Amino acid sequence: PWARGVEWGWHAQAQFLASRGYVVIEPEMRGSTGYGEAHFRAGFKQFGQAMQDDVADALRWARQAGVASDKACIAGASYGGYSTLMGLARDPDLYRCGVAWVAVTDLDLYVGGAWNVIDDINTGARTHTLPELVGDPVKDAGMIAANSPVKLAARIKAPVLLAFGDDDLRVPLAHGKRMRDALQAAGNAPVWVTYANEGHGFANPDNRLDFARRMEAFLAQHLNPVTP
Repeated sequence: PWARGVEWGWHAQAQFLASRGYVVIEPEMRGSTGYGEAHFRAGFKQFGQAMQDDVADALRWARQAGVASDKACIAGASYGGYSTLMGLARDPDLYRCGVAWVAVTDLDLYVGGAWNVIDDINTGARTHTLPELVGDPVKDAGMIAANSPVKLAARIKAPVLLAFGDDDLRVPLAHGKRMRDALQAAGNAPVWVTYANEGHGFANPDNRLDFARRMEAFLAQHLNPVTP
């Protein structure tokens, strides 16, 4: 969050999915920038809560408007990956599957300082900003635990595709491994893929193509779209 997710420009992943017959919905939930201070501040300490409601409500609206069917998958990267996993745990009747890549899965790990790119989150931000935006690791420990996907794995019943970069300094591979292991322990082993020499996102064209093909196959398996 805390960024403008959708801009008036080319979005390769959205266009790729649309070309495969999917309706793509990209909600700007509370906490997103570019919609005023009130919208931004409404996301404070709302990971997995009001921010997640916005994502679910967007799909419900699309269904009521006749834009989307009852066959939906939730997908995203980084916070979007977190939201994917929380959506599967909180609103299991809405989604048939989930695709999460470079996803935050453990808020304890996140607010505890695992994000190691100081241009994004420096020492001061870890000390003062993250506790305000996400939650204080001590004062808000209960809330953080209640909204960490890794601790809610037993509630996730839908198929999951997880993908991570081995060298991610923003969301370390530990996030992925913990989620993978938790899902396996709950009897819902995910499709698991990692990419060597990749960070927070996949830069190598071969890896991008591989991930796109994996996502395409995964979605086709669980949603059976009509190809245009």
